[in-house]
Amino acid sequence: MLNNLPPRERQIVDLLYVHGAMAVSDVCDALPDKLSASAVRAMLTRLEQKGAVQRTMSERGYLFSPVEAESKASVTALGHVVRTFFNGSTTHAASALLGMSEKLDDNDLDELEAMIAAARAKKGA
Repeated sequence: MLNNLPPRERQIVDLLYVHGAMAVSDVCDALPDKLSASAVRAMLTRLEQKGAVQRTMSERGYLFSPVEAESKASVTALGHVVRTFFNGSTTHAASALLGMSEKLDDNDLDELEAMIAAARAKKGA
């Protein structure tokens, strides 16, 4: 669902994932290009109607936060990237990520090896 949001709404949801629950004024301050509080409030209301965010009352007024857990949203977004840019091939996606291996240290590579071993063990079970 998040992949289908307009860019500005997606930007707001991303801010909520990074910063946690935020008031309208906090969202306004965190946006790189400034929008009025009424424009941000309207977008948050639309996002709430779409089921992307929820609001809770606090002493500062309403606080908005994403409905979907970040881990689930990440998997969904990654699946979309794999389908769109790698023709659904997780192998090609992993290969592209490993192509950036100059940024990986030995601990990162060890962790990847352990995940591959666990995936093989799970598949064989």
